Amino acid sequence: MDDFATLAVIVGVFLLAGAVKGVVGLGLPTVSLGLLTVAIDLPTAMALLVVPSLVTNLWQAGSGGHAGQILRRIWPFLLLATGTVWLGALALTRVDPRLLSGLLGALLIVYAAAGLTGFRVALTSRQEVWLGPVVGATNGVLTGMTGSFVVPGVMFLQAIGLSRDALIQAMGMLFTLSTLALALALGANGLLTRELGALSGIGLVPALLGMFAGRGIRQRLPEQVFRRVFFSALLALGLYIAGGALTAYG
Repeated sequence: MDDFATLAVIVGVFLLAGAVKGVVGLGLPTVSLGLLTVAIDLPTAMALLVVPSLVTNLWQAGSGGHAGQILRRIWPFLLLATGTVWLGALALTRVDPRLLSGLLGALLIVYAAAGLTGFRVALTSRQEVWLGPVVGATNGVLTGMTGSFVVPGVMFLQAIGLSRDALIQAMGMLFTLSTLALALALGANGLLTRELGALSGIGLVPALLGMFAGRGIRQRLPEQVFRRVFFSALLALGLYIAGGALTAYG
């Protein structure tokens, strides 16, 4: 892919992903990663999402007024979700990229199916205590392997009964810490170069423009309708990525 085509893909993908985040409050890393992986390899796609994901989630992590409460409650989950990213990232230089792309497709399918069916799990306080570190470690390893932050971490946060504002802030904290850990892990493995960092920075502008546009769309389009469209498209994308990986092995 030549330089102009690469820039066009980056701008288009982050504009769309930013719009999704503006409407539903999440989805920028998931959408951008899924779409970029169709055009380029997975490790490069992971590097490109670093700056837009970090900047757009920092504000979400810092607003809401629940930071202290959230940290006291789920710090083991956040610690493991952050600390194990490097372990998953080791696979990027040791495992066939087609296999990792297939894993990303599977995670998108799971996330989309849960969203379409309204699947929810409610955890008791006792279950939350011991499951938090387990789910956090799993989420961290999968983040390092695929760049996807949501499965099973977001499902855990939805299951522990946080208020809506606290849930949004907790997701922002998870995504911010995961992005920082992913950036460090990619850099340590030689996968986040200065050139890719600059291209990732370019993606920030369309991501912010997309978020602004998405907030306007939110006022005109019922959120539930958009969520159905969003998860349906994500399911199709996951099936396409997973199917491509299986075909490559065939």
